[in-house]
Amino acid sequence: MNRSKRRTGRRHPLATAALLALGLVFTGGAYAAFSTSTAQAEASPTSQETIEEGGKLFQANCATCHGLDAQGTANGPSLIGVGAAAVDFQVGTGRMPMQMQGPQAEQKPVQFTDEQVKQLAYYVASLGPGPDIPADSLVNGGGDAANGAELFRINCAMCHNVAGAGGALTEGKFAPPLTDVSGVHIYEAMVTGPQNMPVFNDLNISPEDKRDIITYLQYVQDNRSPGGFELGSLGPVAEGLFIWVFGLGAIVAITVWITAKSN
Repeated sequence: MNRSKRRTGRRHPLATAALLALGLVFTGGAYAAFSTSTAQAEASPTSQETIEEGGKLFQANCATCHGLDAQGTANGPSLIGVGAAAVDFQVGTGRMPMQMQGPQAEQKPVQFTDEQVKQLAYYVASLGPGPDIPADSLVNGGGDAANGAELFRINCAMCHNVAGAGGALTEGKFAPPLTDVSGVHIYEAMVTGPQNMPVFNDLNISPEDKRDIITYLQYVQDNRSPGGFELGSLGPVAEGLFIWVFGLGAIVAITVWITAKSN
């Protein structure tokens, strides 16, 4: 009787190994979850480290014109409330920092890496709420090109030309060509209104319609004019001028040549 009690009170030989395995599984799972959350926090574009690095870049490259606290000076406007999208557009296209004062900031080679541009953008975003950098789903060209073409003709073509070739404005200003411009920067331009461009917020043009406009512009970029030389995509005026100058000029030259030869 005593022997049977002793036997039933003993642990199975594999019980210790099972407990150790179970402990390792729980420990490993907890460590993996902690590591994943830590890595996500470090990679987050709005992490404190990103904002601090952006602040250092701002002090070194932007504070001279925009003020130490981005409150603006006589040489540059306040950046409080402009949002990450405005900085990503201006710095990401090379327009900022400006090379010199002028009617408008012109595009030039970008002076910062993509990571530094994002750090600057999220530092300025931390100073006040504003438009954020758009999601990939809105700028990848997956919209309705036909609807985008109609919206572009109504809202944008009077300055940028129906083919996005750009055009002249007043007082030395101009609407830049939209060829070879990324979808992200086109979207950011619509929501922030850089230079002389109006702001198209979501009440004016919805995010889906903005996506359609980007899709149309990408279609124009990928499908050049099948008729040969585009003449700047300026439309019938440029084409008529070309025929008037070169076509009639050629006819006059041939007429003079025939007359001179017959004499």
